[in-house]
Order: sequence, then C-alpha cells, then structure tokens
Amino acid sequence: TPKSTIFLIFIIWAISSWFRRGPSTPDPNTPAGAPRVPSRNLFPKNTLMDLYVYVSQEEVFSDFNNTETLFWFHRDLVYGDWNTGEGEDGCYQHDKELDIPESVQHNGSLYIHIYFTKSGFHPDPKRKGQYRRLSTVHSTRMLNKFKRRKFLKTKNLLTGETEADPEMIKRAESHGPVEIISHWHPNLTINMVDDHTAWVKGSVPPPLDQYVKFDAVSGDYYPIVYFNDYWNLQKDYYPINDTLTKLPLRLTYCPLSLWRWQLYAAQNARSPWNFLPEDTYEQSDEDQDSVKVALLETNPYLLGLTIIVSIVHSIFEFLAFKNDIQFWNSRQSLEGLSVRSIIFGVFQSLVVLLYILDNETNFVVQVSVFIGLLIDLWKITKVMDVKFDRENKIAGIIPRLVFSDKSTYVESSTKIYDDMAFRYLSWLLYPLFGCYAIYSLLYVEHKGWYSWILSMLYGFLLTFGFITMTPQLFINYKMKSVAHLPWRMLTYKALNTFIDDLFAFVIKMPMMYRIGCLRDDVVFFIYLYQRWIYRVDPNRVNEYGTSGVDHSQNNTADTAAATTAAITNKPEGEKKND
Repeated sequence: TPKSTIFLIFIIWAISSWFRRGPSTPDPNTPAGAPRVPSRNLFPKNTLMDLYVYVSQEEVFSDFNNTETLFWFHRDLVYGDWNTGEGEDGCYQHDKELDIPESVQHNGSLYIHIYFTKSGFHPDPKRKGQYRRLSTVHSTRMLNKFKRRKFLKTKNLLTGETEADPEMIKRAESHGPVEIISHWHPNLTINMVDDHTAWVKGSVPPPLDQYVKFDAVSGDYYPIVYFNDYWNLQKDYYPINDTLTKLPLRLTYCPLSLWRWQLYAAQNARSPWNFLPEDTYEQSDEDQDSVKVALLETNPYLLGLTIIVSIVHSIFEFLAFKNDIQFWNSRQSLEGLSVRSIIFGVFQSLVVLLYILDNETNFVVQVSVFIGLLIDLWKITKVMDVKFDRENKIAGIIPRLVFSDKSTYVESSTKIYDDMAFRYLSWLLYPLFGCYAIYSLLYVEHKGWYSWILSMLYGFLLTFGFITMTPQLFINYKMKSVAHLPWRMLTYKALNTFIDDLFAFVIKMPMMYRIGCLRDDVVFFIYLYQRWIYRVDPNRVNEYGTSGVDHSQNNTADTAAATTAAITNKPEGEKKND
C-alpha cells in the first residue's frame, strides 16, 4: 500500500540511526582466550590508489594478461578525496559497450571484478615484485540479474481467443508458466566507503559485517568496496537475448560516507532466517520502486510531511481498530445499526482474500487481508446469535451452524428500516452487477471460470462497493439519529481516508484508487451532515444501549415527590399526629 511504502522510509532511517551508535561492546576475550583488539583500515586517509576493472564470464578471475577483459584502468585515485573529478565531487565515470558472448545470450552470467591497489602495485598475484596482499582490495559481482517472468494463460471464456503475443505463447509452452531470464541494467556505481572506524572482528553489527573484511594475519580490515545499484529501477532492466549484440555499461566511481553506506546496506539486507519464497523478494524489489520514485521526484518538504503523516496514519489505524473492538464488545443493543451491512462486509472481505490468493499477491498483503476477515467474522458473533445444532448434523457428523437475529434487533424498528434499505439497494445493485458481469465476460480475458467469478466480484465491489454504505445512512435518516454509531472509530477511519488522499497524489497509483478515496470522503461528509441536523437528545439511546438520563436518580426523585404529595394530602388531624 502507499502508506506502507512511505512508512518504509522511516524504518530505514531508524535502522541507520541504530547503526550510527557504533558496534556493540565486544567480549574482552575470545573463546580461545586471545583478546579482541580494535583494528585499523589498511588504506590510510589520502592513500594513492589505482583502479582496475575486469569483465569476464568467470566468477573467479585470473586472466590478468588478457587485455580484452580490462574494462577500465584509472591511475592515482585518492582515498577519501571528495573534491576532484569532473563534477568536483570525487566521482569518475567510464562508458563502454561490451560484446555479448553467445553463452550470455542464453542465460549465461557476466561478472565484474574490481581491484584497488596502492599506487605502483598490480592485482596479479603472479607478478611477484608488483603484487602485495595487504595493498590490494578485491570485490566481485554478477553484472546481469536473473528475474522470473510469469506467463498467465488467459483467454476469452466465450470465444477461446487471446490477445497475447504468439511468440510468448510458444515460449510458455516450451519453458512452462515461469521462465528465468537474464536482465541487464546499463548503470552501476562503485563506492569506496570513506571510513576509518576501529572495527572489532566479530563485533561488527549486521548487515555491515557482510562487507567488512579482515585480514587473517594482521587483523586489520580492508577498505569497504560497495556495488551500489539502489537507484536502478526495476522497470529499467531489459532482457538479454539473441537480438542484442552489444551491452552498454556506464561505471561510476564515487566515495561514500559511512552513514549513507549504512543506509544502503540496511535497505538491501536480507534476513538469513526469512522463510518467505524467493519470488516474494522480487515483489518487494518492485514495490520499493515507488519509494525510490517518491524520493527522486517529490518535493523534499512534501516528502517530509508525508513521512510524518504516515506515522500519524499508523496511529489512527491502531486507534480505529481498538475502538472498533471496544464498541462491539460493549454493545448492548443493535438499535440503529445495519446488521446486513456487516454480513455483506464479511462477504466482501472473503472475495478480496480469494482474489489475491488467485492472483498470487504479496504474502504480507495476504496475511493482512486474512486478519481483517477474521475480525469481520468475529463481528458476526456480536450482531447475531450463533449456535451449533447438534441434532441436525451435516452428513450425520458435523454440527450445523445456526444463525438467528438478536432480540434487540428483531424487536426494534431498525430491522424494518434495514430490510427496506437493502430492498431499495437491490433495485440498483442487481442491474449494475448483471451489466458488469456481462462486460467482464465479453471483453476481459481470464484464466478460467473460477478466476472470472472472483475478478468479476472483486471489480464490482471495487467499483460499486460504496453503495453498501448507504443502508446505514438510510437507517439514520429514518430514525433521525446518529447516536448509535461508533463515532470515534469512524473519525479515525475518516482521518486515514484523508491521509490516503495525500498518498494518492504523492505516489503514482491507479485512478480507481483515487476515486475510491474520494467516494469514502463523500460518504463521511454525509455522516457529518446527519450528525449536524440530528441534534443530540439526552433521552435517546446511545451506541452502548444507554441514554444520558440517569434513570435511578429519576426514580428516586419520583418516589420522593410521590411521598411528599401523599403527606400533603393527609387530613389535618393526621398531620398533627405526625
């Protein structure tokens, strides 16, 4: 969701703040008894360096004498220099087109090998007089990226025809519904972290420990080389195939501060115990594109405001949940509440859950929708009497569930108004539902009849779901009261809707979502108008089944008044005796 993507920015900032506190306090002694002493960077500040960049199909590189593999050589870089370069920011660029080997065209791999050596040294270990282990920093990375491409076999259920590319259909038949394809992005940044922290081996906090490499003999650490592709958007990757003969590559070398490196490392970290499947990570990468676009294209002041508002949105969401549970827990009467709207809400949540399961949506979204469905099912037990009929079992084994309206709902006029509202509503919903079902069947492709039913119901609820809010408005109109509504919960949800309006214009999203936010605003304004025209009456029953008048005090007052009246009406003789 838009709120969760923006809120992710705040989480990243919090993680980076935790990292900036420095490494945790190390154990003074290792298990072997040797003390852990702070280390130093093997490359002091302002060290002169030479940069060697090789591109090869081999993951372990050793062909230093092959000049064709040397992509870039840059002499006399200064470690920690932020003032040189074309832009006077310490950065250098190199552009070149690579010939594509035949194996890479068929899902092979291409690796980049980076070597930083102190000036005058060479990265080839075979050159005895020019190579020194403590003067050479090496890092390797795969240049291409393998991504899953899924092919959904959809067709028009009436004609059996599809608008999919015939070539894609052939590939799906030969490779299956999921194909692993090598992709390419033409930009990559090589960062050398300007850091001289006295790291202690074994006490570097994760995920930084993956990048800090210690020398086994001296105990000091090598400069941190970081391949930075954070700003490479997923939409800019393109597949490598037989039609390509050249691959453009633009390498950029830049120094990087410690806190920015911590930020990037925290963002790209993968939990080692995470149980989610690999394709979930691909979905996460695609979701993060919206965060990156927001950071690149949004005004900084508006972005800061959005981050603050996202935190408030989470607080309101929690308060709305708390007050909703509290409202239904303490509810004594169902007078004025539309029970059928709550039942319809369960149906709507079930359709949404089945739809996202059928379309393989993000796992986190599936869990959140499932929890929402459980809450809606719990509400059913509060608005209806749910019992097990153990005499009339299903197939003679499973007890039958019996639902019946509560007495406070049956005996009130609310049931009459609720039935009336849904009868009027059906005159509008059924024709719209029929037209939408016919449109979906004629003009939209589906995987099968089950997918058609789910997508048709989901699309209909997304388009016309706001109509289900109108029965409660109708009941309020008939009763000339809004005292029975959970106003705290409604207020929190309305504030969240207004916040969603802000997200809808900060982050790119479908027009239907923006229309959905607007329609919820309109419905809430109607609720506010009803609250304004239907004034508060102390004698009217509120949402907890009580009124503002203390009946016990009234009864005491009435008894006292009756006693006084009885004494006043006594004959004169009896009054004297009293």
